[in-house]
Amino acid sequence: MDPTIMTIVAAMGVGVVAVLLLVVKSLIVICLPNEMVIITGRRRITKDGREVGYRVLHGGRTLRIPIIERVSRLDLTTIPIEVAIKNAYSKGGIPLLVQGIANVKVSARDPIADNAVERLLDKPFAEVMQIAKDTLEGNLRGVLATMTPEEVNEDRLKFAQQLIEEADEDLKKLGLELDTLKIQNVTDEVNYLDSIGREKTAHILKVARAAEAQRSSEAEQIEAAARQAAQVAGLQADLKIAEESNRLRVRRAELEALALAREAEAKVAGEKARVVAEQSLQQERIGLEQRRLEADVLLPANADREAAEQRAKGSAAKISEDGRARLFVLEETIKLYKGAGTEAERIFILNMLPDIIKEITGAVDGMKIDKVTVIDSGGGRGVANAAGQLPTAIIQLTEQIEAATGINILSRLGRGGGEAAAPAS
Repeated sequence: MDPTIMTIVAAMGVGVVAVLLLVVKSLIVICLPNEMVIITGRRRITKDGREVGYRVLHGGRTLRIPIIERVSRLDLTTIPIEVAIKNAYSKGGIPLLVQGIANVKVSARDPIADNAVERLLDKPFAEVMQIAKDTLEGNLRGVLATMTPEEVNEDRLKFAQQLIEEADEDLKKLGLELDTLKIQNVTDEVNYLDSIGREKTAHILKVARAAEAQRSSEAEQIEAAARQAAQVAGLQADLKIAEESNRLRVRRAELEALALAREAEAKVAGEKARVVAEQSLQQERIGLEQRRLEADVLLPANADREAAEQRAKGSAAKISEDGRARLFVLEETIKLYKGAGTEAERIFILNMLPDIIKEITGAVDGMKIDKVTVIDSGGGRGVANAAGQLPTAIIQLTEQIEAATGINILSRLGRGGGEAAAPAS
């Protein structure tokens, strides 16, 4: 195929596609969220039964018939409007100057949207703002006529609310919707509000000074009451401290008494335990002492006793034998004495004489005479006198023997064996 023809065909294809795109674009209508699309050219029945020659689209998309239907758009963006009126007479005939700000937009809600289509379609933005402003200012004058300057100035929220209620119906008829309305400033040219303000200020200052004086008095009273309460509280605190101190001392005394009692009980218990222990120890000591005594005394004593018994038995046996022997000797002596006749008494005295003399001299047995000194006081006869005293001493000794036994030894010895012994006088 000829390249020229191919180029022509391609260009025609591109043109057809472009035409199709333009046709499709002209057929599709897209509505943004902040706008309202009005499609006119065909008649339709509204929801309330009215017959109109348009349809409204708020957001989304739709198709239109080229040539027959035409598309128009209404901006739904909020319109800020400054509202300011002068010489607006309030209730009571006081002219006021009011300044405020309102936010108005075209309403897309049914049936207000139909009013907007009918009254504001294809109008310039500035003209729409002027319509809204004039409507609000008229409503503002109407609301001011029903309120006093004091109410307008003091309760601006209430004033704005009444203005919204008043203007909302008129704006809806125009297809508009009031979002917000704020009163910024309220003044007057005759200084009415200023006078009211000074009066109220003076009154407030008066009330403030009175209140200040009253508060000062109350503060002084409260301060005095507080000082009194503080003093009372201090006294009560001191009393409480004293009471607690007394309780503490009592409790401390109780604890000390309890501690002393416990200590005494412990001492008594310790002493008791010590006594018991000592008693037990003493019992052990007694037992040990008993065993020691048994070992050291009783056993030796028993042994000594047994030995003594044995010795006594032996001694008794010896004494018995000695007694028997002496008895035998005595019996034989008696037999001899009987056989001797008259010489028996003499023999007996001679046998007994050494024992008798020994007993008599036993009184001076412990005396030891180293020497005898004779002092002559009679003319040289002292020695003779001392020698002459010997017979006298012998005679006195025989007399003592006779006094002790009743036998005169000298007379018995001088008589001979054939004489009978005379009885002692």
